[in-house]
Amino acid sequence: MQTTTLLQQKKELAKLEKKDLVDLCIRLAKYKKENKELLNYLLYDAYDPLQYAEQVKFFLEIEFSALQKNYYYSTKSLRKILRQIIKNIKYTGSKQVEIELLIWFCTNFLNFADTRTSHKPLQGILTRQLDKIIKLIPKLHEDLQFDYQTEFDKLIAHADKKVSWLNKSSYITSS
Repeated sequence: MQTTTLLQQKKELAKLEKKDLVDLCIRLAKYKKENKELLNYLLYDAYDPLQYAEQVKFFLEIEFSALQKNYYYSTKSLRKILRQIIKNIKYTGSKQVEIELLIWFCTNFLNFADTRTSHKPLQGILTRQLDKIIKLIPKLHEDLQFDYQTEFDKLIAHADKKVSWLNKSSYITSS
């Protein structure tokens, strides 16, 4: 069975009455946890995405503090945390929130993970997030670009002190 396009669905939704729209939203929320979480975000938290990011950080702080030192288990836990962050980034749809959460993730990675290891999957988690941040910064407003570039440069300086396997020169911008 083939589904219609989003434009066609939007036109059909525009024709519906308020009560029918509410029923559709509730029905969608029943079937998938992500739909329910997205609806919750849109109803209660969409007015202030940065405050929502702070809530996400608060709940994931516990995950970081429980991080095991064994590189295998810490890699699994970090991937789980990253999946949760990415899911919450999708809900907001904001580049600023995305950079905020990714910088926070990288900072906590450096503080809680075993950075002395040569375990490539663990190293790859950090380097991929740093690469994402570099690509996102130019997509922000100029004022925010400066603020987040400064924060990113501090993160790279911190990483350079804690991690021997990070190539700092690939993350330094010529400002």
